[in-house]
Amino acid sequence: MKVVGFTFVRNALTYDYPVLESLHSLLPLCDEVVVAVGNSSDDTLALIQSIDSPKIRLLETTWDDTLREGGQVLAVETNKALAAVPADADWAIYLQADEVLHETDYAALRAGMERWKDAANVDGLLLHYRHFYGSYDYVGDAARWYRREIRVVRPGRGVYSYRDAQGFRKNNNEKLRVKLLDVTVHHYGWVKPPEAMQRKQETFNKLWHSDEWMAEHIAPAAAFDYSQIDSLQRFTGTHPAVMQARIQRQNWQYDHDMSRNRQRFKDRLKHWVELRTGYRPGEYRNYKLV
Repeated sequence: MKVVGFTFVRNALTYDYPVLESLHSLLPLCDEVVVAVGNSSDDTLALIQSIDSPKIRLLETTWDDTLREGGQVLAVETNKALAAVPADADWAIYLQADEVLHETDYAALRAGMERWKDAANVDGLLLHYRHFYGSYDYVGDAARWYRREIRVVRPGRGVYSYRDAQGFRKNNNEKLRVKLLDVTVHHYGWVKPPEAMQRKQETFNKLWHSDEWMAEHIAPAAAFDYSQIDSLQRFTGTHPAVMQARIQRQNWQYDHDMSRNRQRFKDRLKHWVELRTGYRPGEYRNYKLV
């Protein structure tokens, strides 16, 4: 079984992406990892080049900064990396620069890829998500956090990155047929120093919105205010081993008062139903479970 990883990244140092940890979590699973490194204003390229592995294949790209609707440029960059995956690969594993796999899930992920490798009706594999917020000690538990996404696809089937690169589709906008695995992606996109998070808010939202929208909705500030959140839960599990050094370097403090957790009634109802049935009412599904 041939497995290839793929990802994209730009300005990883400026926005404090855990991209090295993400790539190191991919390498044990893959024969090769394609990294599309966009034109950056920092030393992102040198950062990726510092990885001591012959499996890493760099692809230098230039982002089209005129694409300012719906995060389209993120899908464009994802597709550049996906297009570089060899056609003879059985599976391609996709992680974004703030997503990390846990080593305890490797066996289940390998087993799933082996089990469905020759299943013609399976286009991809669906993974669970855990979204950290504010610090490495809290996870989002409101319904607005997506709980699953496609992160393993078959190359060469007309699969392409969809909308803002959260998921995938194929051919003429068809949803992928997927199997759900008991594997969880650790998403750290909302965990970074408040200053870095504020820089991200003031620039990254330009990939979705106009200057007018930015001026109205994103107020300039020295640091991001993490306190404006509806509901969190304390994380009691373990982080991936590749994240331990980064976690120990955390140089800011964030504490969430659980008594301030607030969710709308309909979200509390959704959560109640999900806990008892596993089904989340009204959930957006960019896939077909088979």
